[in-house]
Amino acid sequence: MRPDEANRNIVSNGYSNNPSFLPPRKTSFPVNGHSTAINGSGQNLKNGTSKRRIPRNPTYRGHNREELTRILIQGLKDMGYETSASTLSAESGYELESNEVAAFRSAILSGHWPDAERILTSSPHSEGGGMSGNTGQSLILAGNANKRQMLFAIRQQKFLELLVSRDLLSALKVLREELTPLHFDTYQLHTLSGLLMCTQQELETQLHWPEDPEEARQSLLEELTRSIAPSVMIRDHRLAELLDQVKSAQINQCLYHNTAVAPSLYSDHMCSQEDFPTKTWMILEEHVGEVYCVSFSPDGKWLATAGEDRMCIIYDAVNFRVVQKLQQHDAPITHLAWSPDSKKLLTAAEEPRARVWDALSGKLIMTVEHNNSERRPITSGAWLPDSLSLVTCCHDRDTKMCLWSLSASDLTKPIHTWSGEFRVADVAITPDGRRLLCNDMDSLLVVYDMNTYREEFRMKLSSKITCITPSRDNRTILVNIAEGEVQLIDIENRYPVRKFKGLSQGKNIIRNAFGGAAENFVVSGSKDGAIYIWHKENLALIETLRGHGKGSKSELCVTSISWNPRDAGMFASGGDDRKVRIWSNAVSDDSSMIFDPRIRHPDLGRTSALRSTSNL
Repeated sequence: MRPDEANRNIVSNGYSNNPSFLPPRKTSFPVNGHSTAINGSGQNLKNGTSKRRIPRNPTYRGHNREELTRILIQGLKDMGYETSASTLSAESGYELESNEVAAFRSAILSGHWPDAERILTSSPHSEGGGMSGNTGQSLILAGNANKRQMLFAIRQQKFLELLVSRDLLSALKVLREELTPLHFDTYQLHTLSGLLMCTQQELETQLHWPEDPEEARQSLLEELTRSIAPSVMIRDHRLAELLDQVKSAQINQCLYHNTAVAPSLYSDHMCSQEDFPTKTWMILEEHVGEVYCVSFSPDGKWLATAGEDRMCIIYDAVNFRVVQKLQQHDAPITHLAWSPDSKKLLTAAEEPRARVWDALSGKLIMTVEHNNSERRPITSGAWLPDSLSLVTCCHDRDTKMCLWSLSASDLTKPIHTWSGEFRVADVAITPDGRRLLCNDMDSLLVVYDMNTYREEFRMKLSSKITCITPSRDNRTILVNIAEGEVQLIDIENRYPVRKFKGLSQGKNIIRNAFGGAAENFVVSGSKDGAIYIWHKENLALIETLRGHGKGSKSELCVTSISWNPRDAGMFASGGDDRKVRIWSNAVSDDSSMIFDPRIRHPDLGRTSALRSTSNL
């Protein structure tokens, strides 16, 4: 395996898998280069002195020749072509790194913390985009870099390595004598001090610490590099980053990109609209009441549906034959949640009890009930990554959320309870298990740290929230709000980044979903009987699908959407018409398939982005 395959973080479809090995609150650094000079304007902060100069045009097809050459040298090294990298450096006269930069890199990766701190503390900042004098042998920091912040990160790494190796006395000494005197990030200091009390197993759970400490040091170096002038120290794997950006740009321009395979660099990329799931492939008519929930299992093998008829039906996701019918609830089922291992299913209804089932056998594993005198219904639930723990919520302030464990000695008692000033309507947990998200009966979104059970932050949105859906990368969530839009919220930076409009919602509980192989789409039902699909990055409304009919109350509402996580060309929808529709990118030729003759062919009820861009 070549170095780039072993070490660099693979980016697919524009999504970066960049794990952090720091404790819950990750330290962020200034973006690399925001206040430094670009080569060619002002005085350059060159990465080493030139060996020799061959007269050449300073640009290559509009790009800075020095920048491009040094990035190519780094890329060749990444791919293991050391000889080619050396030849290019000798021929061009450009060095990748100065001795001081190389020494800093080596000190971080080898864990020689005093050397790393010495080089850092003696490094000047760039001012006004440049530095006077010969800076070729210096480690130059970006103008907005915070040395205390960088020192904190280095000493934190030192503390964590001692902690993981169980040298608790040395770790405590670093905490007291090196980290605390910096007077930086009090919250993080408290988190670090709490880690001293953790067992080895608890540390591994919270830190996700790698077997090789150099992996954690590499992550630290990548963060520190963001505060170093880019003309002095190029961020690791910069060529790969730029190529990822090229691919991301092509994906974002492709309205129907729905594959996990990254585009080729050989040619421009475009997906066909015909490969997108816009056709009704099957209609499931087992329910005798309105359908409130549809949910594919995480492994994509099963589909669970439930609703007004108090019944949860489990189908296989190949032929959509009924596997189980779960019928012990005494009220309409309003929520479903699969465990991450796809073996267990939580059902919540308009009653004080929620149930946990063995999905395939239909055996009832556990019944949970919040201990509140008013016996309010359990409204929602979410699983932790271990598939043994889950959180449920209800409209009671005293027991608004409860954490349960299937491995507890007493299954009737929660292992933790949250109480507070508001009642909870919906709850979700990020796939990494780090954050618990919930919303009240109105417009309040609250985020908790699942390691400490403490509130992390809260946001007030513009109208009532009806559901929460976390993304697979743990960074964003989708929320439907009553005024008729879906918002994409960045929970790392704590603000809405995109708003998707066009649907009709009002007071109805309508659930959204991320769609596509790389979650490139946002999907939601609507009170007007349509399914709306937007491109997540460019906000384009690419499809409006119709097919669901009116329910018993003469409403057309599509209540729930679920995209198959293992088949990007399939998703399911449920509505007030008591039907579940399976949407696909191909129409089945099975003559025995059930179709409702009262519903027109989906192609006739579809509005394509290619025909309606003027309305966007």
